[in-house]
Amino acid sequence: MKFIKQKKLKNKVFCEIFGKHAVYAAIKNTNRKHQKLYFTKNHRAALDSQTTKLIPEIKELQNIEMNKMFGTEKNHQGIVLKTSKIEQPSLQNIISNSKNKQSDVIIVLDQVTDPINIGSIMRSCALFNCDTIIVSKDNAPDITGNMAKAASGALEVTNYITVVNLSRAINQLKKNDFWIYGFDSNSSKTNFEFNLPKKCVFVFGSEGKGLRNLTKKECDELIEIRIKSQKKFKIDSLNVSNACSIALFEHYKKNY
Repeated sequence: MKFIKQKKLKNKVFCEIFGKHAVYAAIKNTNRKHQKLYFTKNHRAALDSQTTKLIPEIKELQNIEMNKMFGTEKNHQGIVLKTSKIEQPSLQNIISNSKNKQSDVIIVLDQVTDPINIGSIMRSCALFNCDTIIVSKDNAPDITGNMAKAASGALEVTNYITVVNLSRAINQLKKNDFWIYGFDSNSSKTNFEFNLPKKCVFVFGSEGKGLRNLTKKECDELIEIRIKSQKKFKIDSLNVSNACSIALFEHYKKNY
C-alpha cells in the first residue's frame, strides 16, 4: 500500500509518497518541490542522475532499513519520496480553460469517501482524457497514500478540486455549457441510448446512498448503467470507479 503522510513545514505542505508508480510519476512532476528520496537497490537502474538531479538528498537503503523507517504494513515497494503537495486550481480556472476546448468531461463525486475508489477513478480519468474531479470539501477524503497508490501515477495529471457547495459548483458548470448527467439506479434512461454532447459532467453518488436529492435536481439527465446479468446471483450495482470508467469510455469513443 502506497500512501501519503502530510506535515506542514515553513508554511508548505510536504508529504511522503510510497510505491513504485506513485513515486516515479511524482519525481517527473515539475510542479513539485522534492526534498528526499529513499530507495533500495532494485530501483537503482531506473533512478539515473537526470531523473534525480532536482532532489537534494538521495539515500539508498537496505530492505531492512526501509522497513524499520517506514514499516512493513505500508508495502512501500522499496521507494519513498518526500515532496511538496500539488497545488490545485480553482473551479473558475477549470471553467476558463474549458472554453478553449472543443470537448471536455468532468467527474463530480457526491459523498464518495473511499480514497481507493477515488484513486481508481483518477486512473480512468488519465486514460480517457478527463482532467478534473470535483468533490465536496466536507464529504470527501484528502489526498492520501491509498489514493496515490490506486491512481498509479494519475494523481500527477488529475485535478482534485474541493468545493464548499457541490450543487452550486454543478450549477456553475451548467451555466458554462456543460450538460450534467447524474448516475442513478432508479432512472428510466439507460446505457447511453442517446448522443452525448462534447462537454459533459458525470455525477456519481456514494455506493450506499447514491446521489442526494439536492444533487439530482441540478442534473439535466439521470442515467442508469443497466446490464442484463447471466448469473443466478444478481448484482444490483457497479462499484463507483467501474461505473465512472464506463461513462468516461462512452464520452471518449463518441468525442475523440
